[in-house]
Amino acid sequence: MMEFLYFPEDKTAYIPAVLNLLIFVALAALAMYIFIKVSRKQEEKAAKQYDSSTTYAEDKQAENNNPK
Repeated sequence: MMEFLYFPEDKTAYIPAVLNLLIFVALAALAMYIFIKVSRKQEEKAAKQYDSSTTYAEDKQAENNNPK
C-alpha cells in the first residue's frame, strides 16, 4: 500500500535533494531581500510625493484664503 515511499540504504542519494533544497532556500532568501529593498525605496518615494503634494495643497489653500 505504501510502495511510493522509498528510503534508500545508501544515504548519498539524499545529497542532490539537499543541494537542491539549499539552492532554492538561498534563492528565496535573495528574492525576499530584493523585494524588501525595492519596497523601502518605493515607500520613501511615495512619502516624498505625499509631502510635496500636501505642501502644494497647503500653499494653494493659503493662497486662496489670503487673496492679494
